[in-house]
Amino acid sequence: MQINRRNFLTLAGGVAAAATLTSCAGTGGSGAPQAGEEGLITFWSNHPGKSKDLEQQLIDAFVAENPGTRVELVDGGANYEELAQKFNAALTGGDLPDVIVASDVTWFNFALNDAITPLDELWTTTGVDSDDYVDTLREDYALNGQHYAMPYSRSTCLMYYNRDLWQAAGLDDRGPQTWDEFNEFATRLRASDPNVAPLVIPDGSNYLDWYFQGMIWTFGGKYSDEWDMTTITSPESIEAGKFLQSMVNENKIRITKDPVNEFGTGLAAGLLESTGSLGGLRTEAKINFNTAYLPGPPPGCPTGGAGLAVPNGISDERKELAVKFIDFITNAENTSTFTQTTGYMPVRKSALEDPSEKAFLESEPRALTAINQLNENTAPQDYARVFVQGGGRRIGEGLDRISTGGQDVEGVFKGIADESARIVERDIQPKL
Repeated sequence: MQINRRNFLTLAGGVAAAATLTSCAGTGGSGAPQAGEEGLITFWSNHPGKSKDLEQQLIDAFVAENPGTRVELVDGGANYEELAQKFNAALTGGDLPDVIVASDVTWFNFALNDAITPLDELWTTTGVDSDDYVDTLREDYALNGQHYAMPYSRSTCLMYYNRDLWQAAGLDDRGPQTWDEFNEFATRLRASDPNVAPLVIPDGSNYLDWYFQGMIWTFGGKYSDEWDMTTITSPESIEAGKFLQSMVNENKIRITKDPVNEFGTGLAAGLLESTGSLGGLRTEAKINFNTAYLPGPPPGCPTGGAGLAVPNGISDERKELAVKFIDFITNAENTSTFTQTTGYMPVRKSALEDPSEKAFLESEPRALTAINQLNENTAPQDYARVFVQGGGRRIGEGLDRISTGGQDVEGVFKGIADESARIVERDIQPKL
């Protein structure tokens, strides 16, 4: 039969894995908190967008509105992957949290393995208005007619550009509409100031695979076509890979570990990064910058970021309290606050009518770019990155090898395709 995403998620299953874990920091109190303690919510987060202080403020507001509850904010790791590893470890017998941050590439593994709970009935019993979540973002967590997370720190990629360097090169105050036009922009930027990189992008250990996904689409390629892992070796995909390689070789794109800092201090004219970097750039960058869509033709950008999920192995009472907590910290007012502080997109439709959000977007139109791009220039991610185990890491390492490593594009992409296909055949096909 034809296997699509929904069919796979309906049919596949598995067993969660790993070792042990973790440490806790939060609201304090007398003695160490015990997971499952009545009225206690343990919230594991990697604090996306450097949001730890803000998360604590949201927690304090929830506790103030719900006397008798406590929320402990746990440092779950430096990134989404570390948090996922720690949660996997807890599944083997450690104390389970009540709420976890689950990213675009971690939530579905938890759902397939019954590690996180379906939320639709809980939404009904706790009075959550799930229709108020932005449809596209809510449906990213759909599996077999159920939803397994609630949108939280959601993003798209953005192109940031230094308006002064753009102007010095004689460029209009806008982003390039295609990657061919970017090449033209980069030539003029290099001529204007050869010491400044026209564009910086994170390396393979920092989600280059996410950013390049939009580029490969605009060339007519893909990482995969559903479960067909060979499309990364198509002529269109190879062309995209060679384009990236040529831009690096010509010093028009620089792959780096710290692109935000390089851009924010004026060492680069352009930056590909998450919307979640906007908040930090607004407060810390020393430059005059603007935001733009990623180059097209559409779709030229994947969605990304993370939601909040509830472990399956806790009591029904804990699950209900956890969902009430998530509903609160993602309500219109609080998602607006989160957006304004971090740069992530508001996840509620009603947030766009929130007075503070309306005022913010009027005064900060750079934040509106991601909201508009969501409807005009995005697409769901390719299975090879988000459904095949280790996909993002595998692709990111390959992109490092062809860009900064100078290796042969055809050979590297064939290796990615072959390894992905082996994993699908070994670990996925038997479950279909």
